[in-house]
Amino acid sequence: MNFKLKEILNQMHAGEDIKNSTKLFLAKKTHGYSRSKAKRCLYYRYAAACACLLLALLGGRWLYFTPTAEISIDINPSIELHINRFDRVISVHDFNEDGQALLNALDIKYKNYEDALEQILNHGTVAALLSNNEIMTITVSGPDESQSAKIYLNVESYTVHHQNTSCHFASSEQAASAHEAGLSCGKYIAFLEVSKLDPSITPEIIQGMTMREIWDLIAALSAGSASQGPTDSGWETGHHGHGHGHRGGRGNGKFQ
Repeated sequence: MNFKLKEILNQMHAGEDIKNSTKLFLAKKTHGYSRSKAKRCLYYRYAAACACLLLALLGGRWLYFTPTAEISIDINPSIELHINRFDRVISVHDFNEDGQALLNALDIKYKNYEDALEQILNHGTVAALLSNNEIMTITVSGPDESQSAKIYLNVESYTVHHQNTSCHFASSEQAASAHEAGLSCGKYIAFLEVSKLDPSITPEIIQGMTMREIWDLIAALSAGSASQGPTDSGWETGHHGHGHGHRGGRGNGKFQ
């Protein structure tokens, strides 16, 4: 009898041991599942943070590298600066070999447009041309009208102290048409003036001329057709420095 009782008690203890082992096993397993779930949650959080960071970087890149204004500089060289919403030069374009040579000699990319213009106007080639009575026109345009207006006024106040240099404003439509014609915006505006006086003049002819030659041609054609009255291009003859220039004429030549 004692033997059977002892056997039963041993079996009960064995059952308790199995139960405890099972509880311990399940506890370990449950803890493992919790840690795995926590790791998965942490992974998802990291992934979401990385996605947000990537979107922010892409959005910032889009904001920075989207041009909102353009500055066309023509004397021969002819170049164009593309400006972002932060007033930085994000890209440059040349329209002839002289323009390419000038851009190669400058360090203006990602600079503020005012610093870029100062470099250009102070460059030896440009300074020599202006001293030799050549004409430089600087034309501002762009889809952001508020920024373009501000740039126009800043550039005009800056260039008024430089001889033979004038400042103009062009609409975004005119800038687009200029690019389609393969001309800088400044030369395209001059081409429109010439074509009203002599329709046989092509953009290709204008492309190969300096701004001095173009405006001398306009003066000669205007003198030959004086009886027809002034053109309605919205441009008027003005003077900056010691040479003849042409300013965007809306009343007093200011952007309005």
